[in-house]
Amino acid sequence: LFLATKVWTSGREAGIRQMEESMRRMRSKRLDLMQVHNLTDVKLQLNTLREWKAQGRIRYLGITHYHEGAYAELERLIKSEQLDFAQFNYNVAKTAAETRLLPVCAEYQTAVIVNRPFEEGELFRRVKGRELPKWAREFDCNSWAQFFLKFILAHPAVTCAIPATRNPDYLADNMGAALGRLPDAALRRRMVQHIRNL
Repeated sequence: LFLATKVWTSGREAGIRQMEESMRRMRSKRLDLMQVHNLTDVKLQLNTLREWKAQGRIRYLGITHYHEGAYAELERLIKSEQLDFAQFNYNVAKTAAETRLLPVCAEYQTAVIVNRPFEEGELFRRVKGRELPKWAREFDCNSWAQFFLKFILAHPAVTCAIPATRNPDYLADNMGAALGRLPDAALRRRMVQHIRNL
């Protein structure tokens, strides 16, 4: 397991309390990744995270956001703060991160966690009742969830995607995206166009 969570409060002491509560709930004295969620009090919280990393309480530190409007600030922080991870939204329908943010992460060797891979379920609503295109077999794709996830995972700057589900069947389907071939650049462009044309 890779234990990752977030701190999303203002003030040093409040941040420490929140992170310690996360550790208690996860029953661990050390977490793999702690992220400043939605850039809340980001400079102060990153200072605490650096201290915790030096103490061995966390392995990695990072930042998160879920909206394209935060991309410029995410990019600025990636360039200036020596971050291990950045988490942000990116999917086959919302590709703005490809312009600057993903290349900056690659340049600064910042691992990328993609949130909202299904665009809050909107992608499933778009394809409801539609069959997968036959060419999806070219990258071992067996479901729409895998189609959406393989698009993300195939980007060379992406480390992982975090689809949220409580349904074990959906979990098993999502995990299938990690198996088999991934689409190449040409297929990824075709995937974007296919979704835009629906």
